[in-house]
Formats: sequence, C-alpha cells, structure tokens
Amino acid sequence: MKNTPDGSSPSVHALLADGTTVRVRQVLPEDHAAVLQMYERLSPESLRLRFFSAGSSRNGQRAADEVCTGGRPGERALLAEAGGGIAGLAEYHADPALPARAEVALAVADAWHGRGVGTLLLEHLVDAARSDGLEALTAEALSENYPVLRVFADLGLPLTRRFDGPEVHVTVRLSQDEGYLAALDTRGRTADVASMRPLLRPQSVAVIGAGRRPGSVGRAILRNLRAGGFTGRVHAVNPHAHVIEHIPCHAAVPDLPEAPELAVVAVPAAAVPSVAEECGRFGVRALLVVTSGLDAPQAAALRTACRRYGMRLAGPNCLGLANTEEGVRLDATFAARSPLPGTAGVAAQSGGVGIALLSGLSRLGIGVSSFVSLGDKYDVSGNDLLQWWESDGRTGLAVLHLESFGNPRAFSRTARRVGRRMPVLTVDAGRSEAGRRAAASHTAAAATPTMTRQALFAQAGIIATRSIGELLDAMALLHSQPLPGGTSVVVVTNAGGAGVLAADACSEAGLNVQPPEPRLAAELAAVLPDGAAVGNPVDATAAVSEQELRACLDRLAAHRDVDAVLGVFVPTALAAATGDDLTRALTHGPDRAPVTTAAVLLEQPTRVELLAAEGHGTVPAFSDPQDAARALAYAAGYAKWRARPQAEAAEPPDADTGGARAEVVSWLAGHPEGGWPDPAVCARILGHYGIPQIAWEWVHGEDAAVAAARRLAGPRGRVVLKAYWPGLVHKSAEGALRLGLQGDDEVRAAYRDLAGRFRDRLSGVVVQPQASSVLELVAGVVQDEVFGPLVLFGQGGTATEVLADHAARLAPLTPYDVDDLLTAPRCARLLSGGPGIAPVDLGALEGLLLRLSRMACDLPQLVEADLNPVVACPDGVTALDARIRLAPRRAHDPYLRRLR
Repeated sequence: MKNTPDGSSPSVHALLADGTTVRVRQVLPEDHAAVLQMYERLSPESLRLRFFSAGSSRNGQRAADEVCTGGRPGERALLAEAGGGIAGLAEYHADPALPARAEVALAVADAWHGRGVGTLLLEHLVDAARSDGLEALTAEALSENYPVLRVFADLGLPLTRRFDGPEVHVTVRLSQDEGYLAALDTRGRTADVASMRPLLRPQSVAVIGAGRRPGSVGRAILRNLRAGGFTGRVHAVNPHAHVIEHIPCHAAVPDLPEAPELAVVAVPAAAVPSVAEECGRFGVRALLVVTSGLDAPQAAALRTACRRYGMRLAGPNCLGLANTEEGVRLDATFAARSPLPGTAGVAAQSGGVGIALLSGLSRLGIGVSSFVSLGDKYDVSGNDLLQWWESDGRTGLAVLHLESFGNPRAFSRTARRVGRRMPVLTVDAGRSEAGRRAAASHTAAAATPTMTRQALFAQAGIIATRSIGELLDAMALLHSQPLPGGTSVVVVTNAGGAGVLAADACSEAGLNVQPPEPRLAAELAAVLPDGAAVGNPVDATAAVSEQELRACLDRLAAHRDVDAVLGVFVPTALAAATGDDLTRALTHGPDRAPVTTAAVLLEQPTRVELLAAEGHGTVPAFSDPQDAARALAYAAGYAKWRARPQAEAAEPPDADTGGARAEVVSWLAGHPEGGWPDPAVCARILGHYGIPQIAWEWVHGEDAAVAAARRLAGPRGRVVLKAYWPGLVHKSAEGALRLGLQGDDEVRAAYRDLAGRFRDRLSGVVVQPQASSVLELVAGVVQDEVFGPLVLFGQGGTATEVLADHAARLAPLTPYDVDDLLTAPRCARLLSGGPGIAPVDLGALEGLLLRLSRMACDLPQLVEADLNPVVACPDGVTALDARIRLAPRRAHDPYLRRLR
C-alpha cells in the first residue's frame, strides 16, 4: 500500500471476523497522537507482551515516534481504523543484513482483541511486502503470547518457529499457494456472512420514506413487510404522517425508538446521502436503498457514509430483498407478490429479471431461500450472496443475473467452491457485444468481454444459459433430478415423428444419442409391443401400454450405459380407451434405479412444469424437445465439471521470472509511457519462459540482410523478410512481409523494396528461415482491466480474425483449462491430423499455453502478447512471429480481503 503521487495515503475497507468494517491505510506523521493514545490505553499485560518488558509509557512513546516518521526505505506501517480510533497497527522494518526479509511488529487495541484485526493487518502487510520484493517476514514474541503466535500460525503461509529461552522467533514465507488462498477464503467467508446478517436476518426494519400514497414504493415495501409476516419489529419514517399500514410513523431517523438493524431507504435521490448519514450515526447496521437516479456526488456520499459507519449496502436502484426463512419471513420488496419459500437463492441486478425469476420459481414450486435485487451494486455483490447461500443451510440452487463484475477473480474462486456443493446458474447476457467489437486491433485483443465472461463461467463451473426461459428450464431439471453420469441419452416415445425431433434436439445440444447395445435392445424388444423399434429413439408405438412402457423405462434406468432418459409422449385414443397414462409410467417407478429423467409433452401449454413423481420427487416436463435437450446438456456439462478433481495451476519448471521482470522494468524505464518493444526485447522476454521461437536476425541494410539469410538458410534455402516499426500489427495488410526469398538477389531486392516503401518509419528488418507449410495456430495473452490476464488459443495465420476460431481461459491455467483450450476451437480436430496434416505435438502445445499463463501472471505490465502464427508439427511447436505490448502497472492481488 504505497502513497499516491500527491502524498496522500490510499486506503481500503475490509471486514473483521464479526462483520465489522474497518479502514486499513498507511500510517502518516499526523497519526502520531492517535497512535500514542492507542499505546497508552493498552493494559500493562498487553504492553509487556508487545515490548517484552513491564509496561512503560516510554515504550509506547518510542514506538509512536518511530512508526510515524514515515517514508524511510524498507519500512511499512499500516493501521486499522474503526469507531473513531485506531484498532490496531502492523509494521515491518527491512533487515539490512538480509534485504529480502523484514521484521514485523503488531499491536491491537485491547477493546479489539479476538476480532481478527491483527490477522487482517498482517494480510495487507504481506501484500505490501510482496510488492516491495520481500520473500519473508520475521517476528519475535514471548512464548506465552499465544494469541499473536496463533495469528501467525493461522495465516496459511509457510511458517517456521525457533525457540530461544522465553522467546519464539517466527519466520513466515510470502509464497502465495493454495493453502494461503484457502485460509483467506475461510476468513473472508466468515466475515462476509457475519456482515450480511443484519441485511438478510434483521431483527428490526425501518422503512424511511414510507409514502402516504398507496402506489408509492416505500408504502408498497411496508405493506409487503406486514403481509409477509416479518417476525421482527417494523418501523416507519415519514414526517407528514402519523400511521401508515397500521404502523406508527416517526418524523426522522433519530426519533425512532431503537436503531433498526436494516433501514430501507425510499426517499428522493437528493435526500439519500443525508438519510444514510443519519442512519449511520444512529447505529443502523445495513441499508437497502431502492431509490434510483443518484448523481455522482450523491453516489459518492452514500458510499462514504456506508463505509464510515460500517453499514452493508444493497442497491441503490433496486427492487428490494427477501428472506423466506421461517424465523425471518422478510419481504422488503415492492414486487406484486411475495416469493414462495424454497431452495433457490436469487441475486439479480435487473429488477425486471428479478421479478421474472421470482414468478417462474414460484410457478414451478421451487421457490426461493433468499432474494436480493443488486441494482447498481455499490457494495453487496454476487460474491457476497454466494457465500451467504453456501452457509445458510437452506439454499440448493444459486441463481445470478450479473451485468458487471467488481472482482471477477474473487468471484470465480468463490463460485468454484460453491459450485462443488450446489449448481450456480446465470444468464449470459450481452453476447452481441462480441459482434460489435470483432474488429479488434490484433488477434489477442479479439478476446472480447463476451469471451472473457464466458471463460470465467466455464472455469468456475457456472451454468450460463442464453435466456431466462433456459435458466428456468435448467433449474427445473437440476432441482428435481440427479445429475447425469455422462452425455448418453435415450429417447423413448409413442410417436415416431416426435421422437425424431427429440433425437435431433439432443444431438444438436451435444448429447450422445447412440442405439442401445444388443443385450439391452433385446430386453426392450421383449417388453414392448410388436412393431416397436428399439433403436434410439425407442419408438414404443401408439399401442404401448402404461405397464409395458414402465418395464421399458425400468430396464433403461438400470443400464450402465444410459445417463438420461427423455420420454416424449402425445395423447392417443388408445391410451384414453384403456385408462393408461404414459406420463405416469415415467414418473412412477417404485423400484427404478435413479437416472436423470425428463419428459416432453407436446400438448403442454406452458414451457416447463414439474410433475409430481412417486414419493415426494418431481420430474420436469417440457413442451418442446429443444428445451428439454438443452436442459439435459446443461446438467451434463455441470456434472462433468463437478466430477473433475480440483486442480491447482500448473507451473512450467524452468521459468526465469526474475530475468523477465528485470527485462520489463529496464524497457519501461526508457519508455515510461509504455508501448511495443522491438523484436529483440520480445524474444528475450519470451526466452525467459522457454517459449520456442524460430531463429531470426535483426538487420539494417541489404548487405546485412543477405549475410543473415546465408547464415539462417544456407545458399539454397528460402527466407522471410519482415519490416518492423513500433506499433506495426498486421504485416500482411501493410505489405511489410516478403516470403519465399531464395538467393542473394531476391533478398537484396526485397530489402530495398521494404526500405523504399516505409522509409523513415522502418526501424529494422527481421530475417527468418522460411517455415514449412504446416498447421498454423495462434496463442496470446491479453490483460483485461477487470478480469485480469486471459490466455487465448485458436486458428492462426492471416485469416485468424476473419474466422474468429478462438477459445480463452483466465490465467493461471490448470491442466483442465489447458485441455479445454485445446479442444474448444473448431480447428481442434486438426490437431490429431487430417488430409495433408500430420498430428501435432500436443505436449508441446500444452507447454506453450502454460508458459504463456505463467508469463501473464508474473508480469502485470504485459498488456498483450501475440504469437501468430505458431506452427505446430509432430515434433514440437514454434512461434514464427511475436508481438508484445507493455505498460507501467502494479501487481494487484485479487484475493486480498477488501470491500468494493
């Protein structure tokens, strides 16, 4: 945490273990009096444990003097502010003898012990130390000082302890591994859930702006609170009314009989900042702001008030929130109907989408556990709700509609963890943005926000549907059925044409519709009527009885090769005459093995329904085969992701991170505005990560070009000449590329042509041997301002942007991410060979992508990198051309605990 250019100290707000908000910032000289006061208020025992001697005012004075001098090299000091004072302080001082280490000192005010202040400060101090290039922090403590020793032990970082008489010497390594991130996850979840309790489980609620008009938003919320049976206390604030909805009104927030845990703010935008300030001073714990239309100053004032007083904020510009838990029954929305209690947790930025989801879930009987309309999402986000649902003991489906991401990497990590326990679903809205941004400046930049968002969803196991209808379809299936073990589906129908439509829909959705193996086919034929076709679809004919169909379904469910059964039925006069109900055969099978089951009822008026099954279960019934097939495909994709073992990022063994960083720092020192390094610098950076590049030479002058061609290709070999100047992206389009040159005369003529064409723009010419005609691919990196580094892979060459055959994944890559990258593009089938194309070295391709991932994570200054084309052969891969753009940037730890 470094000073800003104007000398001010940046700060962040973060949550303690009990949900309290504190401000973490660098210590400044003007903090001397407050720091000294903190030390003076420490108990004698706390002073003894901090200074290793009996309490003395001189120890506190010296500590305050030293920490507030500020600005000395090799020193950092951070404090946590809360409640108008300093809750704790952490500092380190570099060891002159060991420049990669620094010694830590920690002090926490007595009133704040046991609430996680020290741990939070150490987390931020560790981040600062990493930024300063430190590798370890050391500390000394009395062996009886169990609390501080526990703080260091619980950090999650590699730790060693050495006992020396009554003292313990602690060394903490600063490597960020999975153990540290898991410890951060646990602490963050505990703090986040605690901070959300006043918002979602309040014991008292006040509606500020409860209008006298029946149609006002505030009055509607007050009415829903009463009608929903909220179990806590309800208050109303309106200076122009005495009673609204049978609830006494108070003129202003300070006039309330108690400080409500949750305040619902439904006042005009201009009044929101002052109301928020009043609520904070009065002791309100959380705000729900439904007001829309706040301008920038009003928005800033609202955020400031919430942070100053530690209030969590939902909204503004939102529909409200609800918690259907029996002991809460909170409906603080202005929706027309209260949500049905159930198991789906819902968070939506759009109020309209939220209403549609609540309505659909109620109609299906799934219901909601809790609902939050995020609105403009100043504070509470999808990440907060995922952690709440993970811990509430009621939620079985997590449903998100997000139009923006505050911290996508933290969100992705949370979603991965939650997705192991329950499905996480969303609507992938805004896909048309890809078309509007197709004409990117170069290949790596073709990774549009749409591609980036989809990469996040895929890696986090989030089921991303294309519409609200598809979202409800998938939820109906996931709520009611076990996850399929694979993609194999058998269609069973009493109408051949309808079965064909269903089989087509399943195949188009990526499901496997294969005929049953011979033994199973024989078993099906034995129980079905004469004339039945036992392929796939299984056409049981219109003559099939309920009993025969049930026997068929029983055998399918019990077979190891059947992952899902899709029953497609139409009403017939034959069934009506015999009283048979074919749908009942699908939903009632007391001894049937559990298998993913769905129905298609073509005459059904609604898109999807849940049919009551034997016992207490349900079976989803769809009116269109395509809807059923897509829902099954979403479930199968989620099941496949969930079955994967959790994997850590794969690391190339020979990366020279230090050398690459030094190269980048050196180049930026001479180019502080950033830009495109020349081919020599690019090659050295790539070389530090072992990225294979074709041999080349950098020349000025035709004689040098001829000599380089002879060295690289021999007298009869062919070479390539490439003109270069900073910012050149498309060499072919600019006419800056000459291919297939053989002999001195052709090389000399090509160089003259390039020099004459580009004149003063030309910085130099690259000479390379001509590569053989093989499969051309592209691999690259782009640093997204919000999502961080993204690795891109796909078809390369001059047509790469026209074909747009690319896939992307967020770095760092796991082995599963690499596999997904290699199999997602359409050109993936060529990697195994084809007409005139030999199979490529997949191991070398995997290594290339892992090296790009490591480079992207190591170098935050790497704005983008393009390797195009990359030629792939049976014996390796080689980058024929590489471009890199650098810009001055500081590493940002996305997992450090802080509020938005």
